[in-house]
Amino acid sequence: MKLTVFGATGGIGRELVRQALAAGHEVTAVVRDPAGLPVTGERLEVVRSGLTDPRELRAAVRGRHAVLSGLGARSRKDAGVATRLTRTVLGAMEAENVRRLLVVSAGPVGPAPAGDGALDRGLRGLVSAVLKDVYADLREMEAELVHSGTDWTSVRPPRLQDKPLTGRYRIVIGGFPPKGRFIARADVAHAMLSMIDAGETVKQGVGVAY
Repeated sequence: MKLTVFGATGGIGRELVRQALAAGHEVTAVVRDPAGLPVTGERLEVVRSGLTDPRELRAAVRGRHAVLSGLGARSRKDAGVATRLTRTVLGAMEAENVRRLLVVSAGPVGPAPAGDGALDRGLRGLVSAVLKDVYADLREMEAELVHSGTDWTSVRPPRLQDKPLTGRYRIVIGGFPPKGRFIARADVAHAMLSMIDAGETVKQGVGVAY
């Protein structure tokens, strides 16, 4: 497949690029600073962009099977970036009639797990309060997806870890795995790549956790 990855210098973005290349895909990585992407490969094209103008991104998404995005705030002071940058990506995709889009969101943006216990409800509430501006940004980003013409999937992980790929995790379409408190960035990327052709995940929020 031909894939485009946005946010390719972030933790999940780097894993998306690395794993996609390892699986034999052709990858276009769109980054603001190419020096921040330590991944190389014969099937990798790196495109530099500030992600401010959909017109300059059209060539990066043209003819692609899917677009994957790890764009988002890296701290509370960056709140708003996910919506703003995703809106630019959507503009480029719609101009080129590229439909499949998978993005990273967050577990607390979606519904609480069925049968959530007091501890998990408390942790969820605390994290949501501390990161309320970040989650408000992600909710607005997801609203942009809903109103777009794309076949989108919003992947919602819990707390992220820098640990090796396991390939073993739980997925709940339209919900979240009970007691799912952690997941490695590498496994989030693995899940996103596995969902590209999963029709049941189209226009859905998908919780993913250990």
